[in-house]
Amino acid sequence: MSASRTDLQRVRKASPKRTGARVANVTIVDVAHAAGVSIKTVSRVLNREPNVSTATREQVMAAAAALHYTPNVSARSLAGSRSYLIALLYDNPNAAYIADLQTGALSRCRAGGYHLIIEPFDTTAADAPDAIADMMSKLRTDGLILTPPLCDHPGVLELLDTTGAAYVRIAPSNRVDHGSVVRIDDMAAAREMTRLLIADGHRDIGFVKGHPDHGASHQRLAGFLAAMTEAGLTVRPDWIAEGLFSFLSGVAAGTRLLDRNDRPTAIFACNDDTALGVMSEANRLGLVMPRDLSVAGFDDTPTARVVWPQLTTVRQPVADMAAMAADMIIEGRTEDEAESQLMAFEIIVRGSTGPAPRAALRD
Repeated sequence: MSASRTDLQRVRKASPKRTGARVANVTIVDVAHAAGVSIKTVSRVLNREPNVSTATREQVMAAAAALHYTPNVSARSLAGSRSYLIALLYDNPNAAYIADLQTGALSRCRAGGYHLIIEPFDTTAADAPDAIADMMSKLRTDGLILTPPLCDHPGVLELLDTTGAAYVRIAPSNRVDHGSVVRIDDMAAAREMTRLLIADGHRDIGFVKGHPDHGASHQRLAGFLAAMTEAGLTVRPDWIAEGLFSFLSGVAAGTRLLDRNDRPTAIFACNDDTALGVMSEANRLGLVMPRDLSVAGFDDTPTARVVWPQLTTVRQPVADMAAMAADMIIEGRTEDEAESQLMAFEIIVRGSTGPAPRAALRD
């Protein structure tokens, strides 16, 4: 049934204010709501797909006209001929992590005849989705790779879903079944690393958290807590320090945890940069690793292998994850239905961890 006069009057009354000939912030979500149909139906009508009744088509077009809706340019380019451009979007302070992502995605893009665009975005900015929409309309990318914390940004996901853009999320922690995903089990990896420290005789173990905006930070803390609980060990709140995935936050956490008489015998940091900051502070205090203190990290960045002692860490296949994400876009595997890839992690034992100090050993 076509839209009634009352319906269209309601739509016009609710229409956004116009500025010149353009209306801002009108999406197919608004059109779907006004027409009383699903977002998918609106997309099919606007893309002139078959199997839509004439009445429904007229209803959608009437609502779109009343709202002064203009289809997003990026959605049309993604649905049409390929541009052979893939964009890697990030907002992460860890330079080594971003470098690994770029390396993996770039290698796959080059092999497939694609170009990779690297774009930083501030997830805390209110206009983050608008900034990404502007980039998409100008660059006509064939797909986007979203890294933490952008991969968990509700506004960004809504934008990409409504425009029909192809995208792959790397290491999301929220709604992991939403869209195409490449990840590891962060909680399981952190649990395994904590079990390693416990197996070395450590009972007094501290933890340095990651950036609060990153879902992986919470998953890794959960893994640490789970391993401590299953071993019957007490988790002291004053031995859990804040961190921001950065070297300096690791130094600050090291000061808090180590410059005291009742310090832990081992510290598990949420990433390698933070662990290196803890090690730096331990050296300043005259502690010898691993004789006096064991330190473990997460990611296995290149710096984990050039410090002394070399850092025990969780190897996350970051480059391989980015290559997989690019591959999924190049092969069109995100277009028909969502795909989830769970990749393997590995515990890498090096010289920064060892048996607990004899004085700390107890039954």
